[in-house]
Amino acid sequence: MADSRKLGNGGPVVFPIALGSEALAHGDGVRVLHEAIERGVELLDTADFYGAGGDEQLIGRAIEGRRDKVKLSVKFGGLRSPDGTFVGLDARPTSVKNFLSYSLKRLGVDHIDVYRPARLDPVVPIEDTIGAIADLVKAGYVRHIGLSEMGADTIRRAHAVHPISDLQIEYSLFSRKPEQSVFPVLSELGIGVTAYGVLAHGLLSGKARPADRTGHRAHLPWFHPGNFEQNVKLVDALARIAAEKAVATSQLAIAWALARRKDLVPVVGARTVAQLSETLAALSIELSAEDLARIEAAVPQEAVAGTRYLPRLMELLDSEREPRGLR
Repeated sequence: MADSRKLGNGGPVVFPIALGSEALAHGDGVRVLHEAIERGVELLDTADFYGAGGDEQLIGRAIEGRRDKVKLSVKFGGLRSPDGTFVGLDARPTSVKNFLSYSLKRLGVDHIDVYRPARLDPVVPIEDTIGAIADLVKAGYVRHIGLSEMGADTIRRAHAVHPISDLQIEYSLFSRKPEQSVFPVLSELGIGVTAYGVLAHGLLSGKARPADRTGHRAHLPWFHPGNFEQNVKLVDALARIAAEKAVATSQLAIAWALARRKDLVPVVGARTVAQLSETLAALSIELSAEDLARIEAAVPQEAVAGTRYLPRLMELLDSEREPRGLR
């Protein structure tokens, strides 16, 4: 079994790769979950608004009789209309407790291992939100408190209320901004990382092509005409290094993320057992300092074309704001 990783000074110790739930609902979800658990995967990441609660219900069915083998990470606060459109955020203390009660019911458990607001609610002080979760920790309903897509200043304020186990944030060869101001604060405070998007929405799988500009990717600037062609050149450069090592491009991208921080756990998706197996094989890849330098030279941050989201969405991300001392 691969060496475990500890999320923060006081967070949970988990298998070095976590399984996200969004892909499960579109594939053989329960079977993939069972296989993942059998192979040692412990941290299962979801959100109460994924599938309007459907993802939590799926996980609940899959972990019945296996609760002692998994740790559950749940995001809350995202509000959706019946058609699936996001309509806002709600991280008020009373809402926090309400959201948790429904998550516990759907998952069929008596506690959540890591509970976190999905984004910063601009009208609710982070101290109020974290204080409400801290009450749930005292009551035994939550074990650890996490954050998601929050910037350095907010992280400090949250951690001052209650120790934070980990920050969930997008991080990949295409999205390295967290290294600038966020990761140093995490290291200082002893907070771990659960990194999503390590394959850059499929770009770093090495399989993306122009036809992939549909669906949600149509709203991602990396896939827009002009940007896409430039970004594929970077992926092709990474693929050549992967070929030298006889591994998949996606595996190399995951191995790179794992090598960047010892307290980082990638959150990956898998629709099939085969995809899960390919992902977990990344754990066997050992990268030297020279390997890391070559990989980063092949995909230099300044060469990535486009931002990770459209401008209006970027403006909503607290993690994209500069700390006060840098403004």
